[in-house]
Amino acid sequence: MKSILSDSAFLVVNRCIGFGILIALSAMPAIGAGSAKQTVPGGGDQSIKVYNQGIDLMIAKRFPEAQAKFEQAIRDNPRFAEAHNNLGYTLRKQGAAHFHKSLEQYNTALELKPSLAEAYMYRGVLYTEMGRKTDAQADLATLEKIDPKLAGELAQVMRTGKEEEQVYGLSTKVKE
Repeated sequence: MKSILSDSAFLVVNRCIGFGILIALSAMPAIGAGSAKQTVPGGGDQSIKVYNQGIDLMIAKRFPEAQAKFEQAIRDNPRFAEAHNNLGYTLRKQGAAHFHKSLEQYNTALELKPSLAEAYMYRGVLYTEMGRKTDAQADLATLEKIDPKLAGELAQVMRTGKEEEQVYGLSTKVKE
């Protein structure tokens, strides 16, 4: 190529190619970074209607029925972090046989939305119920930074081993 172009033209072409590669490489993290973030779906998303039905069932302590609704919402929108979190909650409330699946759902919710304080709260409660104090302490430390009120609630559960029958932040419906 150099023999066809003058030295100055060759340098310009090389710099343009290098600059193009640099721009392409620098854009890659930005493309990937947005994919892990979750916003609550909106604008007629069918998963919201089903999710809100799950909220009503969860508040009524009809956990198996709420579980089915949250699973459906997740099928409709696999990146719906709040639905994963509430599915984790309803599974946990159905007993120790469901703890492993519950933990998977909390972890998925936090992968999708690392700022979802309720997922740290309830995963910390689950860890406490499972006897995993170190893991519960880690969730407590995170909560102290992002939601001191929930951190206080988790600390109390860790001290007493008893969870209040209050639903923290999970009972919030999403506007359809």
